[in-house]
Parts: sequence; C-alpha cells; structure tokens
Amino acid sequence: MDFLNNIVEWSSGLLGLNPADETRLLKTIGIILALIILRRILLWVVYYRTKDVGVRYHWRKITSYLVFVVIVFVVGSLWIKNFHSISTYLGIVSAGLAIALQAPLTNLAGWIFIMWRRPFAVGDRIQVGELRGDVIDQGIFIFSVMEIGNWVDAEQSTGRVVHVPNGKVFSEHVSNYEEGFRYIWNEITVRVTFESDWEKAKALLLDICNRRDKAVTEAAEREVKAVAGKMMIYLTKLTPIVYTAVKEWGVALTVRYLCEPRNRRGSEQEMWEEVLREIAKHDDIQFAYPTQRFFLRPSEQNTDSANPVMPSSGGSDE
Repeated sequence: MDFLNNIVEWSSGLLGLNPADETRLLKTIGIILALIILRRILLWVVYYRTKDVGVRYHWRKITSYLVFVVIVFVVGSLWIKNFHSISTYLGIVSAGLAIALQAPLTNLAGWIFIMWRRPFAVGDRIQVGELRGDVIDQGIFIFSVMEIGNWVDAEQSTGRVVHVPNGKVFSEHVSNYEEGFRYIWNEITVRVTFESDWEKAKALLLDICNRRDKAVTEAAEREVKAVAGKMMIYLTKLTPIVYTAVKEWGVALTVRYLCEPRNRRGSEQEMWEEVLREIAKHDDIQFAYPTQRFFLRPSEQNTDSANPVMPSSGGSDE
C-alpha cells in the first residue's frame, strides 16, 4: 500500500490531479493492462491448440470485442459519479456520440446489424452497391473485402483490399452469393449458322452440361431442401437447360447451368473446351459469326462487269 501511495503522490505532483483522480487513473491503467495480458494468454492457448486460420480469426475478433466492452463499462463506472445503472451510462454516452460522432455511430449501428441479422460473414462473396468481393475481415466501424471483377473478367480477384464503412448496409443493397444457396446460375451463348443442324447442336450442348453438372445438380437439390425451412426459395428446376433464340446472324443456343461462385471462370472454360471439341466432330454444325450478304435484283444483273458488287470489309461473304 505504501508503494501505491507513493506512486499516487508522485503522479499527483506530476500531473496536477487530486489523489482521488490519480487513484482512478492508476486503476484504469491496471484494468486495461490486465485485460490485454489476459487476452494475449487466451489467444496463445488458442493458437497452440489449433492451426485453423478461421478459428484463430474468430477468437481474435471475439476477444477484442469482449475486452472493449469490459473496458467501456468498468472504466466508465470508475470515472462517472453516481453510476448506479447501465442505462444511465448508456444515455450519457449515446447523447454525446449522437452529436459529435454521427458517422461513426452509424457505422457502429451497421456493425450491430451485421452481427445480429448476419447478411454476410467472413468468407462470403458479396456485392455492396457496385463493389463485389470476398469478405476477409469485419470490424466495429468497417469491413474489408478482397475485390473481384472491375477490370478483371469473370469476377476473379483484382488483388485490392477495399475497406467499406458498416453504415453502407443501410444505404446500399447487399447481395450475398452464398447465403442459403451456395450456387449461382451461369450462361454461355453458342451461335450456329442458319444452315447448321441447330437441333443436333442443342442436343450436344445439353448432353455436355448433363455430363459435367450431374454432381453439382444433386448437391444443389440437397441444399434447397436443407434451407427450405429458413427461406422461401422456390427453385423447381436445377438441371441444365439450353434456350433457343434467333439472332441477326445465326441461331443462338444459350446454355444455363449451375456453378460455384468462385469457379465461374473455370467452369466456363471447361464448358467451352468441351463444346469446341464436340462441334469439330460434326461437319453439319458451323459456328456463326457476323456476316453481310448482297442480293442483286434481276434488273441489275446485266450491269457493267467492271463494277462488281463486293462485300464490305466488316464481314465475310457467304
């Protein structure tokens, strides 16, 4: 006690505070240091017992939140007189924050909403407004995503980490690629000429999809049944399908199939390679490309041969 009193007297002379405030200051420092040391010991135990990066991350976040809450309430009870209830303290704090820290308070409310409603979690692929990416961290005021898309095709990573204020969940739409149903629909369009056997081409495309996506379709059907009790997800047809449409320069066969969000580009590449190999085996199926055709009216067929009709440079003549 004598040692503690000596420290209080020394700090009182140094800082110019009264003994009661000096005692509270020392207690505050001691509480903060004790909590930090306790958190580090707990994290050391967790790191020693598991090598899982996800488990370690969640323990870091949970312990940091707990330490913050304990410091706020315990230290607040030391410094605020007549602190008889939590509601009194929260009223004082919230009044000050509402006036001076409107934006951080909105982000704090966004964090509470994210923790409560769980529109996304670390590891999910999401889109907030125009930003798309994989969530790699969540904080009290911001969350961080590894950006995808932008100048990179097929929603692959750009390598940039983007920090987003939590308040954006109130002002922007949030899309989750993996919540409830962790598959997305992807489409590729194969165009064949009008002279091709388009029905045969359509059958080939459907056969390729069914061979490749059988396991994916079965897994998707199981997931739909699993989440049916939580969300009103109506997906009656999960098998691949090929749609037919007539375009300006050929028959468009659009393949629609399920794939995992992070495997969109890989699945599309595999699909196209299969299509190219299969179409090459059939002489009665030809890919269509932009062309221009010229037809002469009978009254113009006897024109001077020195002025022949030539195809434009933008396409090929058929």
